[in-house]
Order: sequence, then structure tokens, then C-alpha cells
Amino acid sequence: MKKVLFVINPLAGGTDKSVLTDLINSANDEGRFLSSIYLTTGKEDKQLILTLIVSFQPDIIAIAGGDGTLVMVAEIMMKSSVKLAIIPMGSANGMAKELGISTDIEIAFNLITAGRELTIDLLSINNIICLHLADVGLNARVVRRFERDPNRGLWTYGKYVLRELSLLRRNRFYIEADGVKFRRSAVSMIFANASRYGTGAVINPVGSLTDGKFELCIIKQLSFLHFLNLVWKSFFGRISDSDQVEIISAGKASLKARRKILLQSDGEVIGKVKNIVIEVIPSAVSILVPPTYLNSSS
Repeated sequence: MKKVLFVINPLAGGTDKSVLTDLINSANDEGRFLSSIYLTTGKEDKQLILTLIVSFQPDIIAIAGGDGTLVMVAEIMMKSSVKLAIIPMGSANGMAKELGISTDIEIAFNLITAGRELTIDLLSINNIICLHLADVGLNARVVRRFERDPNRGLWTYGKYVLRELSLLRRNRFYIEADGVKFRRSAVSMIFANASRYGTGAVINPVGSLTDGKFELCIIKQLSFLHFLNLVWKSFFGRISDSDQVEIISAGKASLKARRKILLQSDGEVIGKVKNIVIEVIPSAVSILVPPTYLNSSS
């Protein structure tokens, strides 16, 4: 019988987790798998999860939370044979959106036994593991404000986007991507392993999780009108049509900003940096996805 370790963030998304625990209990009673549950506390979670993995020896780890909880487990399980299942219960759930995983708890739960395996790349950004998207500039500043606000949702996020738009300043970047050196001025730069944000907005139309590449998505200038235009294009997968956007694929890149700039990764603020090194970790972790999911590189 397969063993499934559930890593549950009880605070993620402010949602009731009782539906999930009922599903786990029913699956155990029906003999679908043998399970163990770990509830995150924010204190020594990595070490405690690793200890439980060694003792329980799971075949699958099911993560119930947001992208932060998911990337923590993915970092522990890199290059292992253990598969990950995603039960999206966070505020944004960007990776679940990317992989076509439903936010309906029962549908996502059923992928534990019915999903197909997809092995994806990860990114190392200044030695921090990134699963989905990281960026400097506009969105990182919005994420910092969003983190400090007890309210969640698109309205709260949008409020801070509008506030930050009025404060934007371009920064100068010295870049080397796969050995090619160049300079760019930008208000924001996204380091994209995936293609879209949790809102569904496509920032990287050429993105693939399995191609051994990531994309530098450079936003050169962003007035309010430019912003509205980019939002419209992003929801139709046409952001690369804008003359304010440049997308460059690479396996490794290094950047130096003229001024220190705020960096966020997978929705977590890292801090202000001047130098950034990004590198792909190919075929790093296996995730259970819907059988109907089509990866863009396939």
C-alpha cells in the first residue's frame, strides 16, 4: 500500500481544513493509502519534515497550502523518487494554476491516486530555491505591502499595484545570460520558471517547466496606460507583443543592478539585493498533475 505524507499549513489562505482531514480519514478507511500528517508551525519545519520522511518513508508527499509551503517541501525532496501532490489552499496558488490543478479540494485530492507524474525544473536564485516565479521591482514591492496587510484577495493586491505605479523608478541592470553580456533599464524584471501568476495573467508565453530554461521577462517602462495595456495582453497570452516587454531565455544568468532593489520569490520577500545569480536545476522534482495537463514543451 502506498504511503502518503500530508504537509498541511493550517494558516494558509485562511480556509477551513476540516474538508481535507475528512477526505484523508475516508481514504485511510477505504484502504486507498496509508497516511501521516504534519502541520506546519513556522518553526523548524524543514528539519521536522525531513525527520518524518526518514521514519515514514512516503511514496507521495501531498502539500496543502500555498506556494511557500510547496517550495519548502520541493527543496527537501529535490532529485528524489518521492512524488509531490498539490492541494491548493493558499492565497494565490500560482503553481497549481500553472499545472491546471483545481482549487476544489476533493478534485485536487484525487490526483494523489489518479494524477500523472511530471518532472519539472526548479531555479536557484542567489542559492534560494524558486519553484514558480521570482522578480525584482514592481511586483516585489507589491508583495511586500501585501504581506503586511491582513486582508487578502485581488482587490487588496490591486490597491497596492496602483500605489506602487505612482512610485516607480527605472533601474539600470548589467546582465550576462548564457555568456552574452548586455545592459537594460527596467522598472521590473521577472525570473520565470513558469508562465503565469496565480491570477491567470500570463507573464511568460514561452515558459515551460521542463525545458531546462527560464526566462528573463524585462518590463522596460510602465505608465498607468502601459500597465492597463499589459494586463489586457497578459490575460490573452500576448504580453510579448508589447514594445515595453522583452523576453530572453537562458539556462544561467547574472545581474547587477545600479541601485539595490527588492527581490521576491514564490510570493516571499527575500530583501534588497544588488547582485543576482539565477540558474536552472533541471528535472529537479516530480509532481502529480491532471492526466489532461499538456506541458508547453511537449
